[in-house]
Amino acid sequence: YVPCIPLSELPKPGSATSGIAGGLAICIAVDKKGSVYALGDKCPPVNQPLSFGKVNPDGTIQDPVLGTKFSLKTGDVVGAWCPSGIGKLLGGAFTPSGVPTYPVRQRGGSLEVQVDVNYKANFEKSYWTGVLDAQGKSDGTYY
Repeated sequence: YVPCIPLSELPKPGSATSGIAGGLAICIAVDKKGSVYALGDKCPPVNQPLSFGKVNPDGTIQDPVLGTKFSLKTGDVVGAWCPSGIGKLLGGAFTPSGVPTYPVRQRGGSLEVQVDVNYKANFEKSYWTGVLDAQGKSDGTYY
């Protein structure tokens, strides 16, 4: 668990805000009952901030631009994929996908989110394996 936002910045019930945890953009949403959720703050398919979205009474948060609803608990798409405006055009070009969710806890004066703080380093380590880069040739030898 790593700190994401101070508890003093926790959004009021029925709204959301953004934070950073372990270098990841996080959407902190609070439902009408006061339950707190952490989701990835990038809406597929074009990565606009989910934290600008509307928290709905049905346990979803709605993409502010394309209209897709995501479950606060699972991050899965609920209902139609990209149903509004330009979303109808963009959505057809992409496979529906949800957003990641993360466990949260309150500790001290912070809301903490459980994230893999080594995710980026591990991704880049495996990504560059076999690709020509500063490591040399793809077979492990150097020029």
